[in-house]
Amino acid sequence: MSASTLPVSATGDGRLAASDLARFLPLVPRNAALSLLHGYRATISHTYGDVCKYYPSCSAYAVGAVQQHGAVKGSALAAARIARCHPWARGGIDDVPPHKDFRYELTPRGFVVPVPLGKD
Repeated sequence: MSASTLPVSATGDGRLAASDLARFLPLVPRNAALSLLHGYRATISHTYGDVCKYYPSCSAYAVGAVQQHGAVKGSALAAARIARCHPWARGGIDDVPPHKDFRYELTPRGFVVPVPLGKD
């Protein structure tokens, strides 16, 4: 999946350093959920075409929600967004509410990594 299919706000230039592997372990569930979402966006999502009434699309919203809030709360936010998407919805711009204490970096592929020690 190319980074160009994700909104700019869902990518970054973060890298996982070997010294940060222990700090990366709590991020494994979040990144596993992101892997599933990236797979969905690369395969199944394209078969539907451009049918979403909201911007970003529901799958891009789910990626941003999981990045910002983690696998559990991000999935709940994505489910609530999907529930709002129905034929009578007005649609429009509906961004993910930012996490007030987000302290991670995003990779070019949209995965979440810890901020390198000394950089925070």
